[in-house]
Amino acid sequence: MIYVIMGVSGCGKSTLGAFLSEKLGLPLHEGDHFHPQANIEKMARGEPLTDQDRLPWLLKLHEVIERERGSGCDAFVACSALKRLYRQILLYGSKALDSPNSRDGEVLPPSPPHVLFLFLHGDYDLVQRRVAARRGHYMKAELLRSQFDVLEPPSDEENVLPLDLSRSVSDLATEVQEHVARLKSLT
Repeated sequence: MIYVIMGVSGCGKSTLGAFLSEKLGLPLHEGDHFHPQANIEKMARGEPLTDQDRLPWLLKLHEVIERERGSGCDAFVACSALKRLYRQILLYGSKALDSPNSRDGEVLPPSPPHVLFLFLHGDYDLVQRRVAARRGHYMKAELLRSQFDVLEPPSDEENVLPLDLSRSVSDLATEVQEHVARLKSLT
């Protein structure tokens, strides 16, 4: 199973990912490390990324997911995955761009069973305080509103576990572990 830890900047993706990775002994692929330099420079200037800016980054992360799936190992990937299209690109690569939209807006099947989205969601003010307090990150605090503006929360059909980011990391990790244990007991 591939676990994509998703949400807006500052929601705790990296923190939860590192905690779970260490606790479970699974690799964590930090999405920030896969951004092209031009994206990093753009965000550092306080400019929001466009869909075109994000495309090479999402395709790289799709390759990571496919490589981990192919190895037969479980892994974590931390990635904002703000829009449904972005999540489709993570799952299906460029096929998500080539697939014609049906009448109800579906691009491709919502989510295969081997990928679980862990959606960290919460209040803008809480996330804003977290982003303002962190140091040394290229993502400017003033870009947070743009992330909330484009966020398309995943639907239940996308194989998602919603996680309230106001809870402690250890509580969130316990919830994830219990959910994964339930999923594995069904197979």
